[in-house]
Order: sequence, then structure tokens, then C-alpha cells
Amino acid sequence: QVQLVESGGGLVQAGGSLRLSCTASQLTFSTYHMAWFRQAPGKAREFVAAITSSGGASYATGSMKGRFTISRDNAKNTIYLQMSSLKLEDTAVYYCASRADGPGDWGYWGQGTQVTVSS
Repeated sequence: QVQLVESGGGLVQAGGSLRLSCTASQLTFSTYHMAWFRQAPGKAREFVAAITSSGGASYATGSMKGRFTISRDNAKNTIYLQMSSLKLEDTAVYYCASRADGPGDWGYWGQGTQVTVSS
């Protein structure tokens, strides 16, 4: 059974940085595309960033652009989300997701990790 486990969330002051991790198991990690999403209280889940199996990254436009960096370490079956210059509006539960190559949805999801940005 595929498992995605996020970690690294917590409480951080506005302007600070945080690095999230997501470790996958029971899948051939290097062949899967991976992504980060987030969901703030009372809001819909939104895309944050994705990284292809070959390491190509894409990011959401808007307020997150230029502040977040996604990366992957295939040797550790792990992706990361480096977040800097955090803002109050970045407060959310952050989820990682994976999907196999080819057409299809993000089929596997982690349980999420809470990020709270304080003033």
C-alpha cells in the first residue's frame, strides 16, 4: 500500500522559513511525479508546486511564486518544499501527492502537515 508521510510543519513567524518533507513508500518513487498542495481553513485545496519524475519543477502563480522551491531526492524517496519569506496567508495544511507517469489524477495523498505563520 502506497504511503506518503509529510513532516516539517510547525509554527513560524512571518518572514521566516520552513522546509517540508514528504517520504514515499511502496512505490517506484523515481518514476512518479510528485506535488505539494495546501488547504487553508475555509478554503479549497490549492496547488503549490510539482516536480516530474525527471526533476522538472512547476509552481503556482500568484503570492507563492519565487518564495517556494520544490525538490526531490530519489535515493531517499523524498520530496521537499523549501518555503521562505512566509506570510500569514501561507497558514494551511500542506499535503503531498503522487501520480504515475501518463494521464491521470494525483492518486495518492499524504495525511498533511500543519504550517502556521504568526505575526
